[in-house]
Amino acid sequence: MLEWFNKKGPEGEIVLSTRIRLARNINEYPFPVRLDAKQKEQVCEKIKEAMLNSNSCIAKDFQYLKMDTLSNAQAIAMAEHHLISPEFATNTQSRGLLINKDSSVSIMLCEEDHIRLQVMKSGFDLDSAYELADKIDTLLDNSLHFAFDEKLGYLTQCPTNLGTGMRASVMLHLPALTKCGQINSLATTISKLGLTIRGAYGEGTQPQGDIYQLSNQVSLGISEKAAIDNLKSITKQVIAQEEKLREQMKNDDEVIDKIWRSLGILKNARILNTAEFMELISFVRMGICLGIVDFDIETINTLISQMQPATINANLEKALTPKERDLYRAEKVRQAFN
Repeated sequence: MLEWFNKKGPEGEIVLSTRIRLARNINEYPFPVRLDAKQKEQVCEKIKEAMLNSNSCIAKDFQYLKMDTLSNAQAIAMAEHHLISPEFATNTQSRGLLINKDSSVSIMLCEEDHIRLQVMKSGFDLDSAYELADKIDTLLDNSLHFAFDEKLGYLTQCPTNLGTGMRASVMLHLPALTKCGQINSLATTISKLGLTIRGAYGEGTQPQGDIYQLSNQVSLGISEKAAIDNLKSITKQVIAQEEKLREQMKNDDEVIDKIWRSLGILKNARILNTAEFMELISFVRMGICLGIVDFDIETINTLISQMQPATINANLEKALTPKERDLYRAEKVRQAFN
């Protein structure tokens, strides 16, 4: 189970989760785009040994997975849970994954860079996530020796990651800002401050269930601390805006009606596709946070993560048709609410 996502952490009514991602490359090898399959496997093995054979207490929690041994559903389910990128899930040849027991740390091997280290935490917890990411980064660098330039910082395949190689992000549930049509103006404002807001699965994705990813855009010429502090400051402002609008909606009869109708459908529906489920669960989640609906928010978070298409197939270990999946989702949601 994804405790880091399902659990309600700090500021958990709005901030679902926090992620720190570090891009790193081993000095003695070209970037993955210049490696053949055999060389990629050598890089994966080298990184695997650096982690699993270290004396660190961190290492004992990790296991290594060869991505091409996973089913398509298992790989895509990992992408649905933000453990790996969508591209990593669909192109698994000569790639590996180091992942810890509670899935709060995942290390993609030979994605765009040799290493994509991700640390995830519940709620709004950037400092703790960075602290752990930094420890693992140091552990690996001690034996692998990362490519680093005194002027440019960490060297990465994509120039936009040069410098710190860090992307810090928070996953936000913003139904009030969405319903009031303020997301576009918010995106324009924060882009001037070195941040970007996207759909939950990153660049080019559409938000489902009013869930967005807010992250730093700048990694060159700025320290990790400065980037994190900037993200923390803007996130707090976004939280304040969302809370203010939610409070106004608390007395809006149409919004209250929509919350109760959404709950009624989730309690009784026999067929639920992903898009409808995410729209309805978003209203109910907001209703819980406003004190209108009496229900456990952590159960809602669990449903959001477990009722995604590939996750359903992976959990059942079989490929359901879209209709079968929608029937199954509706049944499981009914059981959760009744």
